[in-house]
Amino acid sequence: LAMLNQTEASEFILLGLTDIQGLQHFFFIFFLLLYFASLLGNGVIVIMVIFEPRLHTPMYFLLGNLSCLDIFFSTVTVPKMLTGFLSGHQPISFGGCLTQLHFFHFLGSTETVLLATMAYDRYVAICNPLRYALVMSPRACLLLAVASWSTGFVHAMMHLIMTAQLRFCGHNHVDHFFCDIKPLLNLACSSTSLNMTLLNVVTTSIVLGPFVLIVLSYLYIISFIFQKVQSQEGRWKAFSTCASHLTIVALLYVPVLFNYTPPSSGSSSKRDARVSLMYSAVTPALNPLIYTLRNQEVRSALKKMIERKL
Repeated sequence: LAMLNQTEASEFILLGLTDIQGLQHFFFIFFLLLYFASLLGNGVIVIMVIFEPRLHTPMYFLLGNLSCLDIFFSTVTVPKMLTGFLSGHQPISFGGCLTQLHFFHFLGSTETVLLATMAYDRYVAICNPLRYALVMSPRACLLLAVASWSTGFVHAMMHLIMTAQLRFCGHNHVDHFFCDIKPLLNLACSSTSLNMTLLNVVTTSIVLGPFVLIVLSYLYIISFIFQKVQSQEGRWKAFSTCASHLTIVALLYVPVLFNYTPPSSGSSSKRDARVSLMYSAVTPALNPLIYTLRNQEVRSALKKMIERKL
């Protein structure tokens, strides 16, 4: 409690994306549809991965985790943003703000680690197929998933504790559609140098570490395909199993790298908010589409599931 007693600002006002009335209504409908698409698409993938025996493989187990993450991830920011479009400025309590900040960074950093795990899975499947069942055993998959979620949780916990220590006594308008770290640090009246160090060192590592692993995995995969796989058809098949994952990596990483590295530069918060929209609202809705459109197994499993229901 002592920690929270220093906090003069008991609530913040989220300024959202725009003040223009007509745009607010358009954005409300657009993001509501996107959010429903995200819940529906990812929900279907989670149900399929659980109930369809053909999808009980490491790749789909990890995809199920990703879809689960995407459901939670969009739920952390989008519903609050939608109410903001309807009511103009959106008040959020100090506790609510910290909760949002924690879950956003928990789920976001879990996703970066999980995408690296999925790249490793593709690397083993293509470059070491004979040892695949051994390396990606059910126990190994579970451990990798638990490690991804735990890393994200610990990382977010650090930000939560550090942000809760700050004092906010000036104006309480957050120039964003959710409580992200950078807009909050701009409002603090106590020193934020430790928080900035955490953002620069730890968050950058959480973003760049998995990214480097993903790039390395794909460099290995590509060189393996060109050296060892002779037939055009074999090469195409190997590439197509990676295409969905690579698309998702690009959709998440391009905006994230743009926003968090280098985090200390005085970047405009309006631009940050627009970029954050990409990975908090748009990407979770696109992920299931990318996987189902590109993937024969998911499509046929979905068809079977629909036929069973009918």
